[in-house]
Amino acid sequence: MMSKIVRTMASFLILFVLIYGLYIIMHGHSTPGGGFQGGAVVASGVALLIVAFGSHSIHRSLLERRLSILISIGLLIFIGLAFGGMAKTFFYNFLVGSPIFGHIPPSGPNPGEMSSGGVIPIMDIGVGLNVAGGLSAILLVMALATTVMEVEE
Repeated sequence: MMSKIVRTMASFLILFVLIYGLYIIMHGHSTPGGGFQGGAVVASGVALLIVAFGSHSIHRSLLERRLSILISIGLLIFIGLAFGGMAKTFFYNFLVGSPIFGHIPPSGPNPGEMSSGGVIPIMDIGVGLNVAGGLSAILLVMALATTVMEVEE
């Protein structure tokens, strides 16, 4: 474990890292970013916690089962949206005109129009969950393997 100063700052900064990652995920259809980039930012928050508190304490609170559930939910969202509009085409915007999106957006660029992304904002949420869970699991396994190798030496 790191010093008390590092642990205190990591506890303080993790909230901002997670909020920023969620912001990138939620605004991916209208700004540079999206599900993959936001998920990577969220996973970097997990890396911050692993460095500050150690891999064993993070492993106790962040179980693989929870991460696999997060990955599965993201994958189900993505697959559900991809095949939801298969009557017309793959990833067809079948939610347009529904209460979720309200009116049908005009064609062309629509700045400030949240419904102009179609199903992409929801797809970004699924990709973000998948990437955040997957990269966090990879980071956690790599950190645990490193500590096991250090103990064996």
